[in-house]
Amino acid sequence: MPNIELKAQLVTEIADKLQNSPSTIVVDYRGLNVEEVTDLRKQAREAGIEYKVFKNTMVRRALDQAGIEDLAQYFVGPTAVAFAAEDAVEPAKILSKFAKDHKKLEIKAGLVDGSVIDAAGVEKLAKLPAKEVLIAQVLGGLNSPIAGFVGVLNANLRGLAVALGQIAEQKAAAEA
Repeated sequence: MPNIELKAQLVTEIADKLQNSPSTIVVDYRGLNVEEVTDLRKQAREAGIEYKVFKNTMVRRALDQAGIEDLAQYFVGPTAVAFAAEDAVEPAKILSKFAKDHKKLEIKAGLVDGSVIDAAGVEKLAKLPAKEVLIAQVLGGLNSPIAGFVGVLNANLRGLAVALGQIAEQKAAAEA
């Protein structure tokens, strides 16, 4: 396969990843040593995140192909991309934590469900709880009024049972 066809295939693969990933984080890894990059790749792999370095021109072409031109401005200098597999928050969490521990890693921007966010937006995304926690919080919020209503109904029934029991005791005492 000629080199041009391989590049076109790579551009298409990157465009597919950009369109199908719940979130994509773009970082500048300049200044990290091999050990630090290896550690970052390991953390990403364990979390199901694909962390890759592509040529900037290939990514810009993929962005153009995917219709996400706003992100192209961040592909200058040494740039790596982290694609989320399932959880949109996980890459932001891992890369933000790593950037705090290793000041040389700079978060440039992100892409969440087709919308470009800046580095501050990635930091905010990193502070969100995991998807499962958010779902549990929503379900808990929906469940609490129902549980309160059931508690009120049970309290009324208990009160009725106690009142009927007292009436029965009073009648039994009056007959005796």
